[in-house]
Amino acid sequence: MSRPMVFILLTLLIDAIGIGIVFPILPELMMRVGAGSTAEGSVWGGLLMAAYAGTQFLFAPAVGGLSDARGRKPVLVAALALLALDYVIMALAGSFWLLLLGRALAGMSGATYVTATAYIADISAREDRAANFGLIGAAFGVGFVLGPVLGGLAATWHVTAPFWIAAGLSGAAALFGIFVLPESLKPQNRRPFRRADLDPFAAILRAFRVPELALPLAMLFVFEFANMVYPTIWAFWLTALFGWTPAAIGLSLAGYGLGVAVTQGLVIRPCIRLLGESGTLRLALFSGLAALVGFGVTREVWMVFVFLPFACLADMAPATMTALAANRVGEDRQGLVQGVIAALAAVSAVLAPLAVTAVFETYADGQGLWLPGAPFLFAAVLLACILPFLPRLTGPGAGPVPKTP
Repeated sequence: MSRPMVFILLTLLIDAIGIGIVFPILPELMMRVGAGSTAEGSVWGGLLMAAYAGTQFLFAPAVGGLSDARGRKPVLVAALALLALDYVIMALAGSFWLLLLGRALAGMSGATYVTATAYIADISAREDRAANFGLIGAAFGVGFVLGPVLGGLAATWHVTAPFWIAAGLSGAAALFGIFVLPESLKPQNRRPFRRADLDPFAAILRAFRVPELALPLAMLFVFEFANMVYPTIWAFWLTALFGWTPAAIGLSLAGYGLGVAVTQGLVIRPCIRLLGESGTLRLALFSGLAALVGFGVTREVWMVFVFLPFACLADMAPATMTALAANRVGEDRQGLVQGVIAALAAVSAVLAPLAVTAVFETYADGQGLWLPGAPFLFAAVLLACILPFLPRLTGPGAGPVPKTP
């Protein structure tokens, strides 16, 4: 594997670790900066997650445009340096607002996913692009497993230790990029930075004006919104219910990430062969519903492990719904579909943490009905709302349409 490819995969790995490293330590981190009890701290923790996703969504078009205008290398190296600075800020932060600033900077740096993908396209032959893009998913999968484990285990030394480790990784990657990474974008292939590069909403509006896309995109958004309950609430829920340590929470999140990777890599393909896309989607959605209801009423530790496989099976739904959405439009609109799906996932990652943490605070503060699993039940209701639309998504008339004139 070439050194540039190693660098790009390392960049994506660090991005994914940065997303997951905070999850298991959120309860302790909120207490450290005086954000209140587990119930109240969950709301502030949700705001941190929303800030990350929000800045990533807002800055992704601008970061991509800058890389087209100035080249991939300077954007990637600058983002890694900014990410290292962000982790130092979060390690030193004594107030919630400094943590919020740090998480927003991390989201800006995380928007380099677009640039990293473009770099791989630049350096790959056409026949190798599919395989190389597959490595992106592998890097993110490994990062989502390592992030919670690293965060949980390092926090046994000190709650800020994960940030210092992440800062060192990001700084080392930036230095590696400066001295090793060649520029992939030739000067003749660059374009001027445009005002349109600053608008992340235009593509979403264009897609929803396409009649064939409105339903699958809306269903996918609702699913992604509901599924955000896991990274948002998991640590607070296990802390409130069982008093788990950050290390135990990190290992449980790693188990979830590993289960999702197995589902996506080994289970979904034979499922589609046996059940078809329609049957696979039904299996995923009903598995997701079972998991959410199960976690909502869980009172014993063993129940967590019983319902975790169902939650992993539910992650077949986004891939299946994405394929069904792509099949409803002509080949000339595939780029629009994929870009909008990514944007909607980012929007759900902004809004969902704010909603589900508000539900958690209401039912976990000990003032009234004590039901820490209420956010999972709320997400189950959302998921149930899209089930009646399944026949319209997978029934007759859902096939490909001719190319747009």
